[in-house]
This record gives sequence, C-alpha cells and structure tokens, in this order.
Amino acid sequence: MLIHVINPNSTAAMTDQIGRAARRVASPGTKIDLVTARATPASIEGYADEALAVPAMLAAIRAAEARGAAAHVIACFDDPGLDAAREVAAGPVLGLCQAAISVAMTLSARFSVVTTLPRSVPIIEDLADAYGAGRRCRRVRAIDLPVLALDEDPVCAERLIAAEIRAARAQDGAEAVVLGCAGMAELCERLSQDTGVLVIDGVTAAVRQAEALVGMGYRTSKLGGYAWPRVKTGGFAPEAA
Repeated sequence: MLIHVINPNSTAAMTDQIGRAARRVASPGTKIDLVTARATPASIEGYADEALAVPAMLAAIRAAEARGAAAHVIACFDDPGLDAAREVAAGPVLGLCQAAISVAMTLSARFSVVTTLPRSVPIIEDLADAYGAGRRCRRVRAIDLPVLALDEDPVCAERLIAAEIRAARAQDGAEAVVLGCAGMAELCERLSQDTGVLVIDGVTAAVRQAEALVGMGYRTSKLGGYAWPRVKTGGFAPEAA
C-alpha cells in the first residue's frame, strides 16, 4: 500500500520530521510517499498561507495518484484545501485536524487542542465545529511560538506545550489533548508520558485512518460534492502548477 503524505509548506526539515512520525506508525507493507510542496510558504500560519499552498498541493496529489498512491495525507493541521483535494483524488484524502479530532471524540468526552500561534485559534475552532466536535472541544490553546520555532528551539517548545497540556487538564476539564501542528508530531508520546494526559497527534491518526480506509476498499465518492473537477479550456489548471 502506497500512502502519499504531502507537507503543504516548503520547509524540508519539517517534511523529514513528518516522515519519521508517519513511517513509525505505518503498518508492515505500507510505503510512505513523502513530498514537500514546491514554491509554497515556508510555514502555514493563517488563511493567506493556506490559499498560497493549495495549487502546488493539488498538483502533488495528482502526481502521486499517477505513481499509484492509494490514499493521501495533508500534513498540516489547518487541513488546507481538503475539499479540493478530495475532488482531484480517487483515493481517500485525510486531513490532520479531522483525523485527530475523530480520534479524540472516540477516546474522550472532552478534549482541548494545543497549537502554535494565537492566529491559528479561530481557524482550528471553526474546523472543530465543522467536524462536529461542538462543546466537546473545550478550548484551543496557543503557545505563541511560530511553526518554524518548533524545530529551531525544540526544548522551549516542548516545555511550553507541556505547560498548556497541564493547563488544559486543570482548567478546561480536558480528558485528552490534540497537538495542533504537524511539527509537534514527534513529541506526542513523550508529552503523554510526562503530563499523564492522553495526547493525540494528527500525523499518526491520519496515516492509520488512511490505511484502514484503503484496507476496507473505500475510495472517494465522485457523486456530487467531490465529483471530478470539470475540464475547462484556458485559465489556470491545477495539474500544471
């Protein structure tokens, strides 16, 4: 089974970290097709960054399908372009936020999210609501560090994340905490052990869900909302990005 994991930002070091997390949880026989998007923002921190990343991401998904990818994981917690990706892909497309929230809702009655910058809070709040979490998502917390600082100063980042996890348990009544950034993936197990809280990582959740969907023989429905994009002459074509 070939699972395409696309980092929508252009930072190769983050792609490598995502790849380590994905390969660690992949089942025997699953190959991770890891790709860094080209000519996109170095990190995705807000709506404009998301929009700039989507065309290259869609092109990468089309290319991965041609290589035989059975499913795709968009390795950014904002789930940029998720619906558009499902239009252009035959196989299942998983977003980190949706995958992690589904796990959190299965394993806990109440959970919180810890992300990077405060500007990401309303984006994630809206996603949690769209994915049906409602009041079960108690709060989205931010450590107020840029995404790239997770790699530049990992000791400081881990300390801040751990503090927010403990605060989520004490103040939010959270029974689990979702890590709200792909760059936090490798910290998941250690943070859970250190804080005594169930910590959920979107990379792990999305890769394993992708495997399950492919294993069940499911593909993206092409009736209605996720139908193939209509072919048009002239203008911009995502496959040519």
